[in-house]
Amino acid sequence: MKELGFFGKITELIDLSDLDGFELGRVLIEHKDRYVVQTDQGTFSAQITGNLRYSAESPADFPAVGDWVKLTPMDEDAAIIISVLPRTSKLERKAVGKTAEAQLIATNIDVAFIVQSVGHDFNLKRIERYLAVCYASAIEPIILLTKTDLVEKDKFQELIEAAEKRIKDVRLLSISNLTLNGFELLKQVLEPFKTYCFLGSSGVGKSTIVNHLKGEDILKTNTISTSTNKGKHTTTYRELIVLPNKSIVIDTPGMREIGMVDNAEGIEQTYDEIEELSQNCKFNDCLHINETGCAVLEATQQGEISQEVYNNYQKLKKEQTHFSSTIAEKRYKEKKQAKLYRAIQTEHRKNKY
Repeated sequence: MKELGFFGKITELIDLSDLDGFELGRVLIEHKDRYVVQTDQGTFSAQITGNLRYSAESPADFPAVGDWVKLTPMDEDAAIIISVLPRTSKLERKAVGKTAEAQLIATNIDVAFIVQSVGHDFNLKRIERYLAVCYASAIEPIILLTKTDLVEKDKFQELIEAAEKRIKDVRLLSISNLTLNGFELLKQVLEPFKTYCFLGSSGVGKSTIVNHLKGEDILKTNTISTSTNKGKHTTTYRELIVLPNKSIVIDTPGMREIGMVDNAEGIEQTYDEIEELSQNCKFNDCLHINETGCAVLEATQQGEISQEVYNNYQKLKKEQTHFSSTIAEKRYKEKKQAKLYRAIQTEHRKNKY
């Protein structure tokens, strides 16, 4: 199990004595309502129990890639997942098209690579959005720029300087899937038994990176479109893969959007300069919009904080606040409905007897 990442923090959360009579496994693949789970006895195609499905309060309660689960093998190929075990971390975003629901990306992640292509995808605002998601779950972020062969050296240096000026204290790596420049350094970063996740939009080369690290074409990829200079989206589900050096990576489908959930702390850590300035605001509950004596607004007006950084900060805060208030409203309605249902059931039993 250590080769699947069972060491360090996770061993402190999971008590193996509670697994007496069951198997410990890690979810390798999640595809709709079926899972591929690896144990020290082998690989199983697994489903969850009806009780787990019934008791789940949200999609986050279901197994996700990276999860450690308690399961019972039914035969040499099939198993039933009894429960999802405690998690050290979880990457999640606001579910697309949902007003108050979080979608799990992956769990038990140590480091997340924020992957962007310098050819077409480079966007500092999107990087900040990913950083907030990582920080909210105490996951170390590393920025990974790909397709460096598509831009001139001077242009590439401009992008690097822009990223380093705006985003402090985050490691930045660059690679080319075509020339393989930078891959040796990337391999040195990957530590045995740690779990890494690749996050990014469709077509930035995530699956190709995993194939190069694995040393074989285990994930389907497509070539770059000659008309748009963009890669084509190929990964349709999440998958956990053990690399030759025993580090573990999770490839994820490309995400066109990554909405904020209840991760205020992640936003604060991403924009720590703004949070530090906010300590000097006249009002403790300052929203940094139009309040008198706002240190953040003053710093923005004086150019100490760029207008783009300020705008992105406010946009993420607005999304996070809206999500949190919507969740609170949803839970309040659910409690009222449950209370009404119990009252109806009680009245029904009285009339029956």
